[in-house]
Amino acid sequence: MPAKNNVKCACSQLQQHRGKFQPVLPNILKKGPAAVKAKLGKATKSVADQATVRKIFPNTYGLPEITFVKGANNAVCKKAVRVGVVLSGGQAPGGHNVIAGLLDGLKKANSKNKLFGFLGGPSGIVDNKFIEITPALMKDYRNTGGFDLIQSGRTKIETDEQLAAAKNNLIANKMDALVVVGGDDSNTNACVIAEYLKQQGVEISVIGVPKTIDGDLKNKQIETSFGFDTATKIYSELVGNILRDVNSARKYWHFVRLMGRSASHITLEVAFKTHPNAVLIGEEVLAKKMTLAQVVDGLAQLIAKRAKAGKNFGVVLVPEGLIEFIPEMKELISALNDSLADNEEKLSQMNTVAEKKEFILSILPAKLAALMKSLPEGIAAQLMLDRDPHGNVQVSLIETEKLLVEMLRTQLAEMKKAGKYDGKFSAITHFFGYEGRCGVPSTFDANYTYALGYNAAVLALNKCSGYLSSVRKLTKKAQDWECGGIPLTMMMNIERRKGKEKPVIKKALVELKGEPFKHLAKNRAAWAELDLYVFPGPIQFFGPAEVTDMTTYTLMLEQGKKVK
Repeated sequence: MPAKNNVKCACSQLQQHRGKFQPVLPNILKKGPAAVKAKLGKATKSVADQATVRKIFPNTYGLPEITFVKGANNAVCKKAVRVGVVLSGGQAPGGHNVIAGLLDGLKKANSKNKLFGFLGGPSGIVDNKFIEITPALMKDYRNTGGFDLIQSGRTKIETDEQLAAAKNNLIANKMDALVVVGGDDSNTNACVIAEYLKQQGVEISVIGVPKTIDGDLKNKQIETSFGFDTATKIYSELVGNILRDVNSARKYWHFVRLMGRSASHITLEVAFKTHPNAVLIGEEVLAKKMTLAQVVDGLAQLIAKRAKAGKNFGVVLVPEGLIEFIPEMKELISALNDSLADNEEKLSQMNTVAEKKEFILSILPAKLAALMKSLPEGIAAQLMLDRDPHGNVQVSLIETEKLLVEMLRTQLAEMKKAGKYDGKFSAITHFFGYEGRCGVPSTFDANYTYALGYNAAVLALNKCSGYLSSVRKLTKKAQDWECGGIPLTMMMNIERRKGKEKPVIKKALVELKGEPFKHLAKNRAAWAELDLYVFPGPIQFFGPAEVTDMTTYTLMLEQGKKVK
């Protein structure tokens, strides 16, 4: 049922001026949905496990890629439509501009078109809680951070009861389309809903929009997820401030853990922007099959080398998911995920972490049980915390940076006794996570999200279902970006979740043969020793385009652009 929206936006001076900013639409969309035709490409297939994915999604598998081209398409304007939008998963800068672009695209096609926002994430669809998003309501949220207009949530619509409730509510509210704004898991869920509606003979389109600050929802067609640009600029400002401080005080080692559970894209991009002394990339650790001891030893040798040069200071960047990339820890966590899932009921009856730990140790293979016993008590306890909605260890709660510092103190003390280290080691730890998720979107993200939303409206008006909104050629000026849709099943593979094999959109990891990592490999030795620190400062919204409109080094390197 419609809900009353009591949210009132309080505007700062910056926000008042930022609200006047008009995002630049790609030229292909400027004249509205009626001036755009869908050009169909060849039939597609999933990135892996084609037979299994096809079997799970028989009605939405193999759809062609869509590219929008100029051409009259008055059919999208004849019938007034009702479209629902839902924000799913963690926040990312620019979510409000997706909704703004979606609203403007619908209204441009037909002023009678209506947009509705489901409240609190996907649970709002199941519980039938929504508000109408009007131009007047949208006014205070354009170019703002956060998801507070309709909020978000992590509910997955996957049970028979949830799917049936969602279908019935969409039908009852006469929705013609549903737009799901989310990451890889949320858009996998969008594909599940699209398939279910097709199976039920319900002609309601489901379209996804790629969102995650982690940067791991990307491929050739989806060049980056929205929010990555803004979040990495926010983190880079903070890291740059620390670098300036460390270069001034010259007596501390700062260990900074950055968001990114499944991939190290954020850490890599922040490194490009700031040039810290050490950068740990999870994918590299995994490829080299490094143990935790080897990771620590590499850092200890760097600290000793800098101490010999009179530099008892530095900055180390640590990806949030590092612990999962260490093969021995990855094996332990995988076994824990399965063991905890298989014994969920029994564990729920235990009152203490110690009790749960003893039980799990008794059922783990001897090698993994020994590894878990060798970990500091705090880290072992964190591995026993409640799982996330997908049944995985909540890696963001594991203080890897503190684990590294604790182990470094031990090793450096041993090195000092052996005469291999004569410095002083004073460490400060940080975790930058939520600080980057709801910031005011950069000009790039403000333009990109608006285009993604407007593009999603065109997909909805063309009755496309099972597609992800795709805006490409992102290193060009915004007016030259290309638009279209990518089949969600095209990005699918099969992964193990909660002890079961499930279809999910494949996460994009840092490619060790890719240009971004090569750039790091080429420069990391100089960064380690020469203190070539860069201080990016805050995001700039006013000034020369080379400052306000700049995008990520990652995107530029991936598309063959030269960077300093």
